[in-house]
Amino acid sequence: MTKTARQFAIKEILTSRSIASQEELRRELGKRGFRVTQATLSRDMKELGASWIVHGGVAQYAINADAGGSALRPIVGAEVLGIDANECMVVIRTLAGAAHTVGEFVDVQNNPDILGTVAGDNTLLVIPASTSKTRLVLNYLKHIFIEEAA
Repeated sequence: MTKTARQFAIKEILTSRSIASQEELRRELGKRGFRVTQATLSRDMKELGASWIVHGGVAQYAINADAGGSALRPIVGAEVLGIDANECMVVIRTLAGAAHTVGEFVDVQNNPDILGTVAGDNTLLVIPASTSKTRLVLNYLKHIFIEEAA
């Protein structure tokens, strides 16, 4: 399992439930097939911008909404080889085995112009909300993956 996939799992866990300790987070990652050391987990949390907060009287870890996306963008962008579109769909070519990770990154952006994604091994199909949005989605994806990396 890749660092990017592990960090997506961390972000998903921290945004979906209250986690009070790194050990609790490490156990949750283990349930998802990620075996990590405390040192690796600490580095990942720092890169994701995780911090200790008190929410509703409960102390827990949380991720700054912007920090996770900013930290992962260059990592995920490095897996993208090319982006192209026809009149109704966008195709992203990735390194072998990376399409799912890139698709997850696109999905968590919650762009209202994107209906969803379908990932193979090295190809990701991005489905715009309508055919009139295809060029807009193409430009958006090129911006977040290609122009940000440059």
